[in-house]
Amino acid sequence: MGDVQPRTAHRAADDAAVPHPDGAAGLGAELAAVVAAARRRAVRDRDRHTDTAHLLHALLEQDPEARAAVGDPQRLARVLGYLVQRSIGYGLRWQSSVEDSAAMPRVPAPAGPADAAAPAGPADTARSGPGKEAEGWSPAASAALADARARARRRGAPHVGGTDLLAALAADPRSRAVEVLERAGVPARELSARIEAVADVRTDGGGAAR
Repeated sequence: MGDVQPRTAHRAADDAAVPHPDGAAGLGAELAAVVAAARRRAVRDRDRHTDTAHLLHALLEQDPEARAAVGDPQRLARVLGYLVQRSIGYGLRWQSSVEDSAAMPRVPAPAGPADAAAPAGPADTARSGPGKEAEGWSPAASAALADARARARRRGAPHVGGTDLLAALAADPRSRAVEVLERAGVPARELSARIEAVADVRTDGGGAAR
């Protein structure tokens, strides 16, 4: 907790558009742990960038509200099943490409809090290909983290909740997280809209979602 205040005290005015350098500022302890887990998974999977599928996988493993929002246990199991299988099939083509996003131009981002000591190179071809340490966030993952912060601010919450991040991940139709959700039979646009509707009800009722 002691290192949270210095990070959150220097939030830029354009926070909604540009990701924080460490990827976790303003997220709170629970979501910071999700971000760190996603970074570790990217390195373990030998992927070039931490992408939205890494974030979705870590989020569903660690956040009960996000799991509940996805739906019944069978639907959740299908989503996790596809995420676990990213090392085969469609996941193989992900290793040789960059996850782009219509919401944000392609930008590099340094490592997350759990990997602060590791250098994060630019998102170019200089260190491309599997087997290298994950270089940073994919453009779509950067955009999702920024969007999640913006959603939390709109409802007056001090930190980003798991469903803020889930809604942000599901809102980008070009993201790998959406590809996984749709393959598992979870309509991403419907999921994002449902989360937004619940957040609106809580806000209109005079209390921000935690």
